[in-house]
Amino acid sequence: MSYETYPIEIAGVHRELRLMEVAPGVRIAVLNILGDTELTEAAARALAKQLPAGTDYLVTAEAKSIPLAYALSVVSGLPYIVLRKSYKPYMGDALSAETLSITTNKPQTLFLDEMDREHIKGKRVVVLDDVISTGSTLQGMRLIMQKAGATVIAEAAILTEGDRAKWSSVLSLGHLPVFID
Repeated sequence: MSYETYPIEIAGVHRELRLMEVAPGVRIAVLNILGDTELTEAAARALAKQLPAGTDYLVTAEAKSIPLAYALSVVSGLPYIVLRKSYKPYMGDALSAETLSITTNKPQTLFLDEMDREHIKGKRVVVLDDVISTGSTLQGMRLIMQKAGATVIAEAAILTEGDRAKWSSVLSLGHLPVFID
């Protein structure tokens, strides 16, 4: 099967990202790090160099950025917490916030487990994602961190997407355009 791609280099690793239509006449280049150990580890090494001093925890949302959080944890020595997309009874008195991802195009809820909530209270955290596009997931992660009493000291991603100026404060390794036909 043939499809159009967008070439990119991330931390010295070349990939051809498939272009996907997310709305009529609007396409994005899709980064999927699940199963891509080479890219994930290279990105983690590069992002680790940008982490602010005094970071206590890395926080990410389920699911595609979990390998990045794990690899960055290994490289940096920092623990990480995953905000889940469904509530499980073992999570106890979980905190939640709603997001709207560009790739799913429907509302999702993020949950912070009660035990993880205790770990990050009063801590300095970096919220982490694979690609930051609309900022909805970031907003949801920030809201949960605020509710949990943690301080977000930085936002990080492998790539940002869309309006580059909007993401100037995000620690990232590159930027993707949005393709409008």
